[in-house]
Amino acid sequence: MKVRDWRVPTEWVWVQDIAIVAVAVLVAVLAHALAMRILLRTGRRRTRDARETVLAEIRTPSRWFVISIGLSFATKFLSMDREMRELWQQIQGFAVPALMGWLAVAMLHALQRIVELRADITVADNLAARRQRTRATILGRIGTFFIVFLTICLMLLSVPGIRTIGVTLMASAGLAGLVVGAAAQPALKNVIAGIQMAFTEPIRLDDVVIMDGEWGRVEEIRLTFVVIRIWDERRLVVPVSKFLEASFQNWTRETSQLLGSVFWYLDPATDIARLREAVGRAVQASALWDGRFWNCQVTDVKTDAIEVRGLMTAKDASTAFDLRCEVREAVLAFVRAEMPEAMPRRRVEMPGAAE
Repeated sequence: MKVRDWRVPTEWVWVQDIAIVAVAVLVAVLAHALAMRILLRTGRRRTRDARETVLAEIRTPSRWFVISIGLSFATKFLSMDREMRELWQQIQGFAVPALMGWLAVAMLHALQRIVELRADITVADNLAARRQRTRATILGRIGTFFIVFLTICLMLLSVPGIRTIGVTLMASAGLAGLVVGAAAQPALKNVIAGIQMAFTEPIRLDDVVIMDGEWGRVEEIRLTFVVIRIWDERRLVVPVSKFLEASFQNWTRETSQLLGSVFWYLDPATDIARLREAVGRAVQASALWDGRFWNCQVTDVKTDAIEVRGLMTAKDASTAFDLRCEVREAVLAFVRAEMPEAMPRRRVEMPGAAE
């Protein structure tokens, strides 16, 4: 009896291989889409936004990772010779660590996005939100750096020809750190300062600071430098280490509320009680005043004038600046119209005038 040969003819082998690969990719894509849909619909309703954020970040890298797994299973059924199979294993060993690193970075970015969504810095009392965003930003960049470094090492380890480079890179990381540290001490000092700043928090995102005589808000915190948006739209780039080594002013360290001051230089004969009433009316009539505190006092006496200081509170630094300008202008208008005698004068005593 003649046995029938069920093997695929040689000229159709490539068609069979293409069909196997196509089926593996299709099954992987469908399984990934089903898993994404299940993950989106499971869980509590109030965490849906967070799940959508995470899935949006990891959808593409996770899809390619699942496809690579499907292709690894399909490889067993492909008709490849030894050399082709070794080449395929090398390509797969090089691609899988890269996809895993991509997926890890995407998940890290997704966590940062969740922190940004939950930490709203547009509210009046945004101290806790700014603290959370600052830590997430700094630690996220540090985590990304280490993930990329580890991914490169794993990719080098997967290729036999350059495996020793990966082993050397990982084994000599400490020695390389010493060598690079000697050559790039300022950069490493800023990196270490950035890690320290993530926990000590001398500044946070959206903090109002005065650095190098410039007033501005912390716009961005990088691993080695900080960008401050100055009031006139300029940007001041400051090394991170400077915030740990030099003194600077942070107007929103504990709270955004601020006490502002205004100074007037008037004639010593000025009726202070009447002027104090004018200052009070100007402060209380302003919508920028937060209602906490105000006062008016004579703080210094000079040769030809007295120094009168007005204090007033506002909800934040920008509002305090505008409030000070508004009260200063209102009191000057009052003095000009109602108390011209309060304008400072230079008194000269003529010899023999008293005779």
